[in-house]
Amino acid sequence: MTPSMSVSELLEAALYVQDLPAAEQFYTRILGLTLYSKIDGRHVFLRCGQRMVLLFNAEATAISAGGASDAPVHGTTGPGHLAFAVPLSEIDRWKEHLARNGVEIEKEIHWERCRSLYFRDPSNNSVEITSPLLWRIPEESILPPSVVPRPK
Repeated sequence: MTPSMSVSELLEAALYVQDLPAAEQFYTRILGLTLYSKIDGRHVFLRCGQRMVLLFNAEATAISAGGASDAPVHGTTGPGHLAFAVPLSEIDRWKEHLARNGVEIEKEIHWERCRSLYFRDPSNNSVEITSPLLWRIPEESILPPSVVPRPK
């Protein structure tokens, strides 16, 4: 059966963290994401290109915030995973950047079309930096930082 509707882009991805301030520092200072909004003790929302990375306090999102416009209860336990897209030509620079900032590379994998760097955030989530070529997605799909609108 062929679906009559199909989504075409991922808008946001979420990770659940134990220490929101540490996670905010890691994702903004080390990975260069831009703070969009936050509620202390509940969540930090970050811009990543044209998409969003949502960092939630797992305990807080397991309880309804109670407002009419609040999302339903959600969450997970154990480490999650996100992969960030960079041009293949920047993988070595990222490897050096992570090392300079004390981030240990857990594993480096040489795939058929590209390489991936795997490391952990302060809450033990698995983070990957790789080229979209991994999934046969053209690198032109990555917007340069100068094209990405910044939050006001």
